[in-house]
Amino acid sequence: MPRTPRTIRLPKPLEEDLEREFARRGVKEWSSGVVDLLQEAVRMRRVPGISFVDSITGRRPVLAGTGLDVWEIIATWKAASRDGEELRQTYHWLTPAQLRAALAYYRFYPEEIDQRIALDEDWTPERIREELPFAFLGPGITGKAEE
Repeated sequence: MPRTPRTIRLPKPLEEDLEREFARRGVKEWSSGVVDLLQEAVRMRRVPGISFVDSITGRRPVLAGTGLDVWEIIATWKAASRDGEELRQTYHWLTPAQLRAALAYYRFYPEEIDQRIALDEDWTPERIREELPFAFLGPGITGKAEE
């Protein structure tokens, strides 16, 4: 989709906040930093209860106040054959509104969440052994104690 150039007049305190935020994140291009922040803001307004956090893999959507990534909740829901009751039982400490927020985020942004789920599914015990040959995987991964 072609981009339309826009101009924007920022209050000085907001401009300073943006400069600090971009410096903290290592953002080099002002317009891409603004676009990223605007996308997050729109997503959080569209799906109340979702926030974004930094990680070594970049920014990611989480269920606000829980530390749970949206993709984790959706992966559990999919593994439960999209059964809402099983999801509620699995995350019994979460409110129905919190679970609805994760499901709503997925409804609006399925490609993003599906990509993250696929990335996690790529980490098989075989791939871990190949990429990290000296790692101890433990009995939970291999089914038996490593030597």
